[in-house]
Amino acid sequence: MKVSDILRVKGGTLFTVQSDEPLSLAMNDMAEKDLGSLVVMARGALAGMLTFREVIRQIVKNGGQAGSSLVSDAMDSQPLTCTGETDIDEVRRMMLEHHARYMPVMEGTMLMGVISFYDVAKAVVDGQNFENKMLKAYIRDWPEGSASDAEDVKL
Repeated sequence: MKVSDILRVKGGTLFTVQSDEPLSLAMNDMAEKDLGSLVVMARGALAGMLTFREVIRQIVKNGGQAGSSLVSDAMDSQPLTCTGETDIDEVRRMMLEHHARYMPVMEGTMLMGVISFYDVAKAVVDGQNFENKMLKAYIRDWPEGSASDAEDVKL
């Protein structure tokens, strides 16, 4: 399974923020829209990711307030990225290795979407459920008198 399969199911809604925007406005957007992340853009290109992890770190750094911080003060300026052709197993490995919960999907310099660890986990579980259904249907339709009978199977 590829990242493009997840994006196809997930849809194309993207939420972005400009790097020079006040952090407090970005926090409001995240809270109002129940978002765990925003893609940070600068001059039409990916500049970073802003997640609740970065927001909390910046608030702690500011003594418990957003203050006059900008998004650029808090964002991860070097987020992990992938392409639509990246295999889900590779994305899962990268996200686990780097403790990343969100990953922008890029095609060259164009932002195609964002996938979350939840999206990846759901795709894996859905794929396994489909495979289980197919295997059960295959076993159920197995011809009688074949090697699948219990007395014929040798372990």
